[in-house]
Amino acid sequence: MGREVQHLPYGYEPPAEKRRGTLIYYDSFEHTTDEELRAAAQAALDKNFSKLVLYPLHEETVRRMSKEPASSYYKREDRLHEWKREQGASYITVENLEGKRKKYTPIDSALRHLTERYPSPHFLYLTPETANLFASFSSFEEWIKKLRLLLPEVPRGLHPRLEKFRHRWSVVGEGNDKEK
Repeated sequence: MGREVQHLPYGYEPPAEKRRGTLIYYDSFEHTTDEELRAAAQAALDKNFSKLVLYPLHEETVRRMSKEPASSYYKREDRLHEWKREQGASYITVENLEGKRKKYTPIDSALRHLTERYPSPHFLYLTPETANLFASFSSFEEWIKKLRLLLPEVPRGLHPRLEKFRHRWSVVGEGNDKEK
């Protein structure tokens, strides 16, 4: 096998990557509208993320976390795949870990899988309700040190741990980012 020899000028440094990191949208996607999905995709573009990972939760996970019913996992996943095809964006990925497991997956296991699989830095895009719920878990303080949160709006009844780690999350508005 022959090798191609490339000649580069002395001191050449490859251009820095303009896009880096992963924005993980962790949600049931039960009541998520196309506008909310587009807002997350726009946030990924605005913040120069290389990947937007849509992580739909299995119905067992939704039931244990929020006590509300959810439609079948495959229906929500199919809707996300259809939306992704409509967008034609190669940087969007629909993660199917929970579809393979077919049962409840703790958020710790899901985040461990996602942070090992996708490039860092990691940002977690959560609805205000899910952010408050995540803050109520005992492992929240461990995870908030490893990743940052992006929220579409400020949660109404702010959980004390979210208040304590206010510097580790921010609110994404209409095209502009307001640091909290």
